[in-house]
Amino acid sequence: MLDKFKDECGVFGIFGNPEAANLTYLGLYALQHRGQESAGIVTSDGARIRASRAMGHVADAFDEDALHELPGHLAIGHTRYSTAGESRLANAQPFLIDCAHGQIAVAHNGNLVNARELRDDLVRDGAIFQTSSDTEVLLHLYARSKAKSVEDALIESVSQIRGAYSLALLTKDRLIAVRDPNGFRPMALGRLGDAWIVCSETCALDLIGATYVRDIDPGEVLIISDGGARSIKPFPPAPLSQCVFEHVYFARPDSYVFGRSVNDVRTELGRVLAREAGVPADVVVPIPDSGVCAATGFAEASKLPLRMGLIRNHYVGRTFIQPQQSIRHFGVKVKLNPVRSILEGKRVVLLDDSLVRGTTSRKIVKMVKAAGASEVHLRISCPPTISPCFYGVDTPSRAELIASTHTIDEIRKYVGADSLAYLSLEGLRSAIGSGQQSYCTSCYTGVYPVSFPRDEHAYLQLALKAVD
Repeated sequence: MLDKFKDECGVFGIFGNPEAANLTYLGLYALQHRGQESAGIVTSDGARIRASRAMGHVADAFDEDALHELPGHLAIGHTRYSTAGESRLANAQPFLIDCAHGQIAVAHNGNLVNARELRDDLVRDGAIFQTSSDTEVLLHLYARSKAKSVEDALIESVSQIRGAYSLALLTKDRLIAVRDPNGFRPMALGRLGDAWIVCSETCALDLIGATYVRDIDPGEVLIISDGGARSIKPFPPAPLSQCVFEHVYFARPDSYVFGRSVNDVRTELGRVLAREAGVPADVVVPIPDSGVCAATGFAEASKLPLRMGLIRNHYVGRTFIQPQQSIRHFGVKVKLNPVRSILEGKRVVLLDDSLVRGTTSRKIVKMVKAAGASEVHLRISCPPTISPCFYGVDTPSRAELIASTHTIDEIRKYVGADSLAYLSLEGLRSAIGSGQQSYCTSCYTGVYPVSFPRDEHAYLQLALKAVD
């Protein structure tokens, strides 16, 4: 991976189709970009619940035989990137438990800011945890609930957690979707014939030929059973705090997220950036793949040609044999290669969606200059990233975020660009079309919409502490 925020997780659920496991596999395939560490599917045929989880990509985790062992008309699935808990099979989701309320499985996208405190209380009461994932806290709360119905027990347990959560849950005869009251993480509802589908992004609906119906509302609990879909909103309302980074980087450009086309938003980010920080140049070059949409908008607004001056190798695995130091910048060059005929002698606008530590940007700028560019002007289609995220994104500590400790000119000198400019926060909001409170921008402002629990100081120290 290049120097980016790490993806989160993807969830998928379907009710009412005999090919539930196969369709979930395809849905997870479409959501692979949201997590590459592990994948899992849980199914129900109305009498028995079965589960299969494995480390690695979806295509590696499941084959035809594995899917054949997951019969049923009801399924949920998960692709994981760990934001809380180590990367190991025990933490792979969906989690499945059996308790007084019966069997239940859960797939979670997000992060619970009070998980540590809840876990400590539960352990003191005798709970034994099998994983280091924050999601397991929810299951312990659910299992200990004295409520008489599954729905009441779920609502009681969810009422005790705080932070970001888009959940897909499965019982023997129900699919349940829950989204936190702030709406941090996306979750869509779709139909495929008579079947109901919930998923993190609409690209998963597209792959299986399903139709988008609407988003799951913030604070909504949607219960899907043989009797149809029933919606309740049992939680107190909260300020809308949708993750702005979904539009900047995380979501696939062919998805609709928070009611808007990701491609359209990213293209508009580039247009606004061109108006704010245009520069005399000969060509606009995106850093693939995530910079392409914004570069298209930048080129359009600045009336400059857009050229693919960097080619990405899509067949690089997560590991490869590292050579000796004789090949400089090998880690970047194995993923990206410059096209000299496009860059040589040109004033290049290099467009990327974000700049986190600056290490990779520095290598790319050097690469482009080595290919003959006369000038390199780096443009970033979001504001400077100065703070970590605690709502379901794996981000570096504040000390590792170069914009939190350096001025823009100091960053420019470090990466070696002739000029550097970021999109303003106001430009970001205007491109997305949001009001001041519609999106969480804590990674750009350091203002967190959901307060931390009683160890708030520990959270803030985590933000400041460099990772070893």
